[in-house]
Amino acid sequence: MATALNTTKRPAVRVFVATTVLLSFISFWRAAAIVLSDLGSSAYYVGGDAEKVIGKSAPWFILGVMLFANCVRALYVESTSMFVRGGVYRVVRRAMGSTLAKFSVSALLFDYVLTGPLSSVVAGQYLAGFIQDTALYLHHPFRNFHQDAFAAVFGILVTIYFWHKNTQGMHESSTKAVQIMIVTTVMVVILILWCTVTLFHVPFQIPPNPLKFGITMDHESLGWLTALKGSWLSHLTMFIVFVGFGHSVLAMSGEETLAQVNREIAHPKLKNLKKAAVVIGVYALLFTALTSFFAVMIIPDKVRPEYFGNLISGIAMHLWGPLWARLIFHGFVVLVGVLILSGAQNTSIVGANGVLNRVAEDGVLTDAFQKPHPRYGTSYRIINLIVALQLLTIVITRGNVFTLAGLYAFGVVWSFAMMALAVLVLRYTEPSKREWRVPGNIPLGKGRELPLGVILIATVLFITAVVNFFTKYTATIGGVTFSLVFFAIFTYSERRVARQRAGKPESLDQFRVYGSEQPETDTLGVRPGNVLVAVRDPKNLYYLREVLRRTDTKQQDVVVMTARLYHREHSFGSNTMFEASQVFDHYEQELFTAAVAAAEKEGKPISLLVVPASDVFDSIIVTAQRLESSRMVCGLSNKLTPDEQAKLTGDAWERLPDPKPRLVMEVRLPDGASREYYLGPHAPRLRNQDLDLLHRLWLEITADPRFAGAHHYHVIAVALAELERELNSGQRAEILDKLWQELQKRSDD
Repeated sequence: MATALNTTKRPAVRVFVATTVLLSFISFWRAAAIVLSDLGSSAYYVGGDAEKVIGKSAPWFILGVMLFANCVRALYVESTSMFVRGGVYRVVRRAMGSTLAKFSVSALLFDYVLTGPLSSVVAGQYLAGFIQDTALYLHHPFRNFHQDAFAAVFGILVTIYFWHKNTQGMHESSTKAVQIMIVTTVMVVILILWCTVTLFHVPFQIPPNPLKFGITMDHESLGWLTALKGSWLSHLTMFIVFVGFGHSVLAMSGEETLAQVNREIAHPKLKNLKKAAVVIGVYALLFTALTSFFAVMIIPDKVRPEYFGNLISGIAMHLWGPLWARLIFHGFVVLVGVLILSGAQNTSIVGANGVLNRVAEDGVLTDAFQKPHPRYGTSYRIINLIVALQLLTIVITRGNVFTLAGLYAFGVVWSFAMMALAVLVLRYTEPSKREWRVPGNIPLGKGRELPLGVILIATVLFITAVVNFFTKYTATIGGVTFSLVFFAIFTYSERRVARQRAGKPESLDQFRVYGSEQPETDTLGVRPGNVLVAVRDPKNLYYLREVLRRTDTKQQDVVVMTARLYHREHSFGSNTMFEASQVFDHYEQELFTAAVAAAEKEGKPISLLVVPASDVFDSIIVTAQRLESSRMVCGLSNKLTPDEQAKLTGDAWERLPDPKPRLVMEVRLPDGASREYYLGPHAPRLRNQDLDLLHRLWLEITADPRFAGAHHYHVIAVALAELERELNSGQRAEILDKLWQELQKRSDD
């Protein structure tokens, strides 16, 4: 490894560092926290919303939804094992084409636009309820306190706050999500334990069995199917199940966030994705399902409707114990609720941002939407669009939780249904391209199978979606209108982008490029001893993927560089200054997009570097020296053999100023083999026949007692000195001829 070069004169080298919107990776705990900030928040409102519509049996349906959510989550795990940048849009587009993909993403966008306002407004409702309960306890109740207006204003403030934070970047948001879930877990444990104690001290009721006593059948629960009230169909078990299931489906909202956050999950990606899915499933089941049961069991029937908008607050105020203790816990519940529900607002922005980035990458939105923020590198224009729609939603609904919840259901169920259908289609169109499959596959022979598990999941989702279409008429009208409007916008934008690109490749990332005078380790934030990977062909990065697979990036950084070649007058060592636009154009963008995709697939970070140079070998070796790299890796050249590549790189090493670093150059071959070359003074690699010859000579020499203390290196020293003498004598031509003959022999390497 090279030592510091602070006292050595170096050539002026202006390099260009490229950064993209995302190249940091998080643990499965952080990924689970981000998803739970959305999925777990539904516990704060789904119980009250479902009971308001279908009656006291709602907890049983919520329990069923939470169990079925594991099946939906399995669909997402399978699809994201195929597409790192997955989700509903990418999977539906791959399986069923652009038209259905645009409809799916329109419904999904409706989901995200609603989940943020719903969560932040519910947080405002909880806060308003706590303020009123506290004022009542202190005998100073507020008058003319409009909870919906208060909740709407609070929701607007929360939305603006997370707009600012997401503009700054995702890393801080994931940290906050973990912190929120830690506090939420403390609250959930206290809630479960205190509710359990309460059940031993006060009379309680079990939610009625919907299969025996049915559900509430009225205009609110049946919608356009109200005419069926009292008919034989309304008494069918399956009809009751799917109506109740459809009105409780909000309990599993947020699953799409798992697909969006998959891009950020660290290595090993699939293993960590499955761990995150398990954590999410257990947590949501205990929190959301139990909360809905405790509400019906503990809160009296006459009082419970008052708490439909803030159900957990109602549980807190009816626990066993002194009023002051309940009020304190109520405050804690509200604090956690504000945190997790606000976190769901943040997650909705993150999720919608990820979805629209996929849409923009595939040419449905113009590249202008993906332009990175000049300071933070985030896709701020997409974030601005999302937040503007969410603020408009809060204003239009005036903070009415039940209106927001009804609208939200449309996007949730239809996006899940389209996702299930797409995964089913891909089972037949691309049967082998996946690392994990949803269980329940019946072999049919000849490599074929019947994906019964996926078929059953898709069937349940589509039946639920159709039932919701007729029973939630307000959501249907709003959702269909929103989806059609955005479908039209996407279609128009896609055609415009197609004309602008005129055959150029799609799916290119946007990069922020800035210049630096020297490619030091501080410039990229990489550590000495890093691996430098030189890339040139975006379709031929097999060696980068191999480097990422075998490198522990927690211990050793990976730097990906490419050289922008210029004529000699713009030499690598000159003082000529280039601008970013001169060294980074469509080719570099395509090259680094492929590099970032490889990094995301492995879940390992890389640093990106462009070096202007007149000689590619000089640029690589000087960059390795400045970054204090320990190894340089490149692919096989189209024009040179590995030995010729190594020779030219070695010549560049000789031109370096002292002190020259000890480096290893590795040339990776397409068949998986590799050649290693040590640059600078190093112990040579000897073939077996060379070692045998050296040992025979040593035995012959040490047979004389005078040379009993001789070592192998003494023999080599004499041989090298003799070779040097002969090269400087009249025997030079003869010696070089022998060397040439040796080169022509087949080596044992």
